[in-house]
Amino acid sequence: MALRLTTAGESHGPGLTCVVEGLPAGLELDQELIDGDMARRQLGHGRGGRMKIERDSAQVTAGVRHGRTLGGPVALQVANRDYANWEERMNPWPVEADVPEVHLPRPGHADLVGVWKYGFSDVRNVLERASARETAARVAGGALAKAFLRALGVEVRSHVVAIGPVRAARSGPPGLGDFAGVDDDPVRCLEPEVSKAMVDHINVQRKANESIGGVFEVVAFGVAPGLGSHVAWEERLDGRLGMAMLSIQSIKGCGLGDGFDLAGRPGSEAHDEIFHDAERGYYRETNRSGGLEGGMTTGEPIVVRCAAKPLPTLTKPLRSVDISTREPAEALRERTDSCVVPAAGVVGEAMVAHVLADAYRRKFGGDHIDDVLAAVRAYEERIGWRRS
Repeated sequence: MALRLTTAGESHGPGLTCVVEGLPAGLELDQELIDGDMARRQLGHGRGGRMKIERDSAQVTAGVRHGRTLGGPVALQVANRDYANWEERMNPWPVEADVPEVHLPRPGHADLVGVWKYGFSDVRNVLERASARETAARVAGGALAKAFLRALGVEVRSHVVAIGPVRAARSGPPGLGDFAGVDDDPVRCLEPEVSKAMVDHINVQRKANESIGGVFEVVAFGVAPGLGSHVAWEERLDGRLGMAMLSIQSIKGCGLGDGFDLAGRPGSEAHDEIFHDAERGYYRETNRSGGLEGGMTTGEPIVVRCAAKPLPTLTKPLRSVDISTREPAEALRERTDSCVVPAAGVVGEAMVAHVLADAYRRKFGGDHIDDVLAAVRAYEERIGWRRS
């Protein structure tokens, strides 16, 4: 049994839709926790004016009764409040007004290739769906995956480790308790002094009409060993996580554990030695692999680090070409954020949660959440795994 997440909707359309298929019946959901994640996606120093308009909330419209899943698809709706300002331009049906087309593709966005691929003359037919506004629906669906994982004892967190060239020092991997209050930080960084430098960097670059990228890290605690498989390439969890994370808008790099740093180390410093004692069972003293070996989880925390490029919509636009005249022109300029890395971490949580929840569903099945819990407990007992 697999877990499937589907989203629909455009950035300035009436709203976004998310459908999650494959959750077991009887799973308890909490509207406040779902909306809490929706609000967290809007956090972060460097966000633009739209965050003052939207107050995202995910309304369940199917698959849940009295706070528990029914076993069928769960549908959620996220309204776009800004649609009131775009009703003529983004109405699903024909309007009397003359709506001008957009002919100025942005370098780094889906604009130009999208109009080629789908045969459009209006860039807006591409940019609306390509927009990162779509991630609001992913976060709504990810909140359901988190609820499922939480019932199994798994928690997913994220933090920012770099904004532009400003990087956190990090003396070691964070523990679950280290994330208390991370959302109160303006850039969701775990190191207050580094956070101040990150905020200063955003301010300087924003005044220079620049957008800013960075790096965030997602950590999943309490994941059982043996999710995923080594027997087929498409079943390796490394690949599933990489695909999920790289599907997030503006993500151009993904590393698991120590990731790219491993390439520069000798083998003796690249792997996680194995130990055993009667009380702890098998354990590791390091987690350089990020909780994944041979395409499978090891029982250590899952660590996924992603690099987000600067957003392609700039307040001082880059050079482009008008696709109606083929003449040189400036790229489209619309309302935009200067830095979304803190919010991207929350989207990363949703995608990691979805992949891990799907891996649990594939391995343990179960029509009711109690069936899943019983199967997981039996497996953990068989292999003698103990949560650290």
